[in-house]
Amino acid sequence: MSYPDQVPTRRPAAVTLAAAVLALMALGALAYAVATLLALGGTVDRFRAAAADTVAGADDVDGVVALVRAGAIVSAVLTVLVGVLLVGLAAGLLVGRRGARVATWVVSGLGLVAGCCTGALLLGQRATPLETGIDANLLGLLGEAYPSWWLPVNAGVSVAQLLGYLVVAVLLVLPAANGWFARRPPRPAPPPENPYRLHPPQGPLPPR
Repeated sequence: MSYPDQVPTRRPAAVTLAAAVLALMALGALAYAVATLLALGGTVDRFRAAAADTVAGADDVDGVVALVRAGAIVSAVLTVLVGVLLVGLAAGLLVGRRGARVATWVVSGLGLVAGCCTGALLLGQRATPLETGIDANLLGLLGEAYPSWWLPVNAGVSVAQLLGYLVVAVLLVLPAANGWFARRPPRPAPPPENPYRLHPPQGPLPPR
């Protein structure tokens, strides 16, 4: 016997597109993590070369380098973890898990906040350097040591992050997505009756 409400419906295009956007964002996160680590070596070398012509002490230079390296490594690790999370959410959306839908909304909200904060931080660094206790001259040299594409890439990543999370959140709110996540789980098929076609004995039981 079949039950119409148990037949899996066709996945809406909105859900498929939302999962595809999450997967694309995960790929972008991986590429950004790799780019961060690749840019680290050249940035440190250029910074050390520029700091050698100043009166800054070796301990101060080493402290800035250690801070830059730690920040780059932590940023790359967190970015990869976020990418793995996005892949898991995309897989959950494709199979219609309600928890994945709710988790995607939560992650999208946090991603929007993080993207806005990152963009504001980048603008703030350009307008007013942060007070970090490090020599302002070293901070200026550090800013010049980064590749020319570093700031535009970071700004582009922040904007793409904002748009991606916003698009995913809107797609999952559409009515077409509601039906996909409201499906009932399939009922187990009832066991077949007398699968071996055995005939029980007829008449009363024999005396013992």
